[in-house]
Amino acid sequence: MKNILIPIIALLLSVSAYAQKPNKEKMKALKVAHITEELDLTAKEAQAFWPIYNAHEEANDKLIKNSDLKRLENIDGITEDEAKAHLDKIVQMEISRQKIQKEYYSKLSAVLSSKKILKLMNTERSFRRKMIKEFKERHRGDKSKRQ
Repeated sequence: MKNILIPIIALLLSVSAYAQKPNKEKMKALKVAHITEELDLTAKEAQAFWPIYNAHEEANDKLIKNSDLKRLENIDGITEDEAKAHLDKIVQMEISRQKIQKEYYSKLSAVLSSKKILKLMNTERSFRRKMIKEFKERHRGDKSKRQ
């Protein structure tokens, strides 16, 4: 029953998300459905996994939200000291991100096998590729309507 129900839910979520512009909640729901379908977690694994996963996502979001990094539009227009300061901020953010990742994998290894953690990493990558592909296809469709 579980094997039939999950793909149906994922399909319904993807159809409803495709019909409207994607927002953060819809993307999250699609990602959760994708991960659930691909990982095939036991009930015990799922109960332990999702709080860890959600805390990790929240920590990453918080890191990005609290970052004061801005994209530099005119690199030629800044001083060497400003460039160095910007690079230092990038390095510090990456160090923070790596600490979050290390803690995340440590916690995951207590509840999932290493193979399932690797499968999770591949699943997240495949989800990103899928969303980028859908965005490009949708964007291409918008361009043809404008012409």
